Order: sequence, then structure tokens, then C-alpha cells
Amino acid sequence: MEADSLSGKSGPRLRERPPLESAGRPAPASAHAPADRGKPRGLTRALLACGASCRGLAGAFCEEAAFRQELAFAALVIPLGLWLGRTGVERALLIAPMLVILIVELVNSAIEATVDRIGFERHVLAGLAKDIGSAAVFMSFVLLGTVWLLVLTGH
Repeated sequence: MEADSLSGKSGPRLRERPPLESAGRPAPASAHAPADRGKPRGLTRALLACGASCRGLAGAFCEEAAFRQELAFAALVIPLGLWLGRTGVERALLIAPMLVILIVELVNSAIEATVDRIGFERHVLAGLAKDIGSAAVFMSFVLLGTVWLLVLTGH
């Protein structure tokens, strides 16, 4: 173990490998590329990602009551924001925090599912992870309220 001269931290130092050479010729470009782990590329990757996203949204809708409640709230807030906003910017400002709430709820649900997958026994860090996720959802609601208040009062 050597100390890193820049940070003072000790640990193994990673050294760049010299290019592979064969009979005095430079190594092919693929010698430095990350290993292809059989992951799809291009349109196939995009289609598979869309499928995973649809499964995630369906799973959240079926399994998470909070997501369903927030989706119902979005069904009220988004049309109201479109109606109350006087300009495109105001409409975007009134709608965007609602979308942020849905996004944060999806991430929170993913955290909760991961923690539950690891084990159902009570652990301080598992509880903290779930509480922090819940706090993130709460803060996104604070953002929604703040933006609506500022836009609709003209401040």
C-alpha cells in the first residue's frame, strides 16, 4: 500500500496499463475499450429500457398506495396548473414540482423495496434509509407548495 501523494490517503494505487503490442504494432482500439458484457445497444437497448420503465411504473401503481395517491393528486394538480398559469413558464413551474413528487416517490419506493429485500428485521440503518426517502418526498411537497404560492401570488 502506498500513500497517494495528492490526497494523503493510503491504499492500492491504480496504474494505467501500457497498450498491448504485437510485433511492434500498436494495440487495436478494442484493447482499451471496456469489456462488452453482452449488453444490448442502440434501438434494442432503448426498447428494453422502455419495457423496464413500464414494468416499474406498473409495479409502483400496483404495489405502492402512496404512488397511487400522488398520481390521483397529480390528476388534479396538473390540469389546475395548466388552467391557472398565465404563461408557458408559469404553467411549467406549476406542473414541474408535481412531476418531481412522482419521481421522488418512485425512487423512495425503490429504496424501500431494496431495504425490504435485504431483510425484514429491524435495523437502524434500514430505518434511516426509509426515513430519508420519506423526507425526500416531503421536501418535494414543500417545493410544490412554495412554487404554487410564489407563482400564484405574483412574487
